[in-house]
This record gives sequence, C-alpha cells and structure tokens, in this order.
Amino acid sequence: MASIGAGTTHKVGMKKTTKVKKSGILKSGTSSKIKGGKGKANGGMGRRGSAPRLLPSELNHPSSLEAFLSLSPAQQKDRTRNELLQHCLGERATFHEGIAKPHTASTTQSRGKAAADLAILVKHLGPIVVLKQYGVLAEMEKTLLPLGMGAVFGNGPGKGIHPGGGMRKICSSASLASMDSESAMRSQEYPSTMSMASSVGTDSKRGKTTPANAREGALLFLRALCELELKSVEPYVVPLLAAALDECGSSSSSVRAAADDASEAIVSIANPLAVAMLIVPVMFEALHSPEWRVKSSALERLSQVAAAAPRETSKLMPKIIPTVTAQIWDTKPQVTKAANAALLTVCNTINNPDVKPAIPAVVHAI
Repeated sequence: MASIGAGTTHKVGMKKTTKVKKSGILKSGTSSKIKGGKGKANGGMGRRGSAPRLLPSELNHPSSLEAFLSLSPAQQKDRTRNELLQHCLGERATFHEGIAKPHTASTTQSRGKAAADLAILVKHLGPIVVLKQYGVLAEMEKTLLPLGMGAVFGNGPGKGIHPGGGMRKICSSASLASMDSESAMRSQEYPSTMSMASSVGTDSKRGKTTPANAREGALLFLRALCELELKSVEPYVVPLLAAALDECGSSSSSVRAAADDASEAIVSIANPLAVAMLIVPVMFEALHSPEWRVKSSALERLSQVAAAAPRETSKLMPKIIPTVTAQIWDTKPQVTKAANAALLTVCNTINNPDVKPAIPAVVHAI
C-alpha cells in the first residue's frame, strides 16, 4: 500500500477549453436577449399599424336598419342627433335612455361603433340628409374647429406665421360645399348638443375648449365616412383634413391616434385633382405648426400623396422640395426622418430613366 506524505504530489486531469471570440453575429439555434427602451405610441421613430375597420353596434343588422328607416323623417332626425350623435361624441343620450338606466362610461370602442352607425345612415339616407339637414356636419365642425378653420396649426388671431389668413385663403380657393364652418358656428338652427360644463380633457393651451372624447369621436366619424368609399362624401370630408392634422398634436394619446388614422383615411379617398388645390397647401400650413407631431404627420401624408398621385405631385416639385428640405434640419429626429422619407418619395415621382438612379444619392446628400 502506497504511503502519502507531505511531499506527495498528484496530477489532476483538466479538460482544455478554448476561448471563443464574441461577435455580433448569432448562429442558427442560438438566442439573445436585447435590452432596449420601450417605444411610445406615436412618439417613437416607428409608426403603428393601420387601424381595424370600424364596425357598427346598433345598426349592424338589416332588421335594425330597416326598423330605423321605417321611422318618420322627424323621428329619424331626432334619434340621429340626440342618440347616435351623442354616443359618437362621448355624451349620454339622457332623453332617450332615461335617468334610471345604468350609465356606462364612454370608451374609444363605443364611440367608434356609434361613428360607424352614423356612417351607415349616411350611406342609406345620403350625405346631404344626414350631414347637412340633420346638422351632423355642423356639430363636427364645432367640435374640431371651435375657433374656425383659420385658427388651426397655431394660426389664431395674432399668432403663427399667417395669423388667421393662411387657411382662410386655402378654404376660399377650394370653394367646397362643406366649407361653412364659421356660418355654422354663428347659426342658431343647430345649437350644440355637447356638454361644455367641464373642461376636463381639453387642450386649452392650443385653443381647444371641446372635450377630448368629443374630438376623438368626431375624428372617428370622419374615418368611418372615408371607409364607406363613396364619392359623394368626399366634398364634406377632404376639407377637414386640416382639422385632423391639427389634432395630431393633441395632448391626449387617443385623440392623436384617431387624428392620425383619420388624416390617412381622408388622403386615401381624395381625388387627385385636389392635390394641388387643397391637400398640399394644407400640408404646407401644417409644417408651420409649433407641434412637432403635426409636422411629422403632415410629412407622412405627403409621402402618401406622392405614392397615390405621382403625376400631380411631380408637377408641384418646385414648391415641395424647398419646403420639405427645410424640415430636414428640424431639431426633432421624428420630423427629420419623416422629411427624408417624404423627400425620397416625392423625388421618385420623376419618370426620367437617366435621373432616377441618382435620386437616392441626391436625397442623402441633402
């Protein structure tokens, strides 16, 4: 038997390991956790996906629609203004529901369903009946434009780049049927059905005295009208593009999301002939807004216009390029990124095969 003393040594076998140099490339079958900041809705560099289509709640079945259409014109008007419109604006239809009925708080989903119900009535009764005769359009204009069309984008009396004049000129040149905002506000034929007792949720610093729920409901209704894809609603919806873009700078995230979706829907149904006369001038005015979100949304809509109407956009390049180039040097990275994307999309409307390959390099140099 071997004896172990103080001088005895033992050799232990060890497996040799080779150090693997870490690289940024992961092989297949491996996983990695990447820590990063959480993105904010509509505030980060990426844009959220398209919103789902609005679905009705009360008029979602042919039998309920037939029951509504069987009412007398006076009853149809009363229910439209004092029930469906109230729900769309986030208000309670007290006279129809009664005080004893339990009241549930208005949500974005309920306002969207009421907006879809109103849009169905527009489809079956016609936009002139619902929007003009029933006073729905006047109520929407009072909600989105409490100070009139000339005060959007921070251009109220004594403010902005064009104090009260920039948008007025655009509206007068458009000369569309729905541009009756100020006369509708002065008219007493359709008094406002919206409760103004509380200022909770308003953007008083931006001159918005109407509740955020009401403005979101009005924007949802504009989007619901666009989803009808009817040419007859275009003259009433497209002129309100300025109001939708202006609400992209709201302090309420739900209003900003509704405004972004509404402006995208409005541009999607606009006639290409309205690009030079109304749409692009409105976007130029939006670029003077003090709110960076309004600028970013306007540039995104300009990219949408360039992709949908390339011929009309290419004719406006001498005006568009200097205006958009000025936004590349904005202090907000979101505006800078949107300006670069808009400039590239606009320049891609050029059909010259000799110039087209050099467009990305020229835009990158700017």
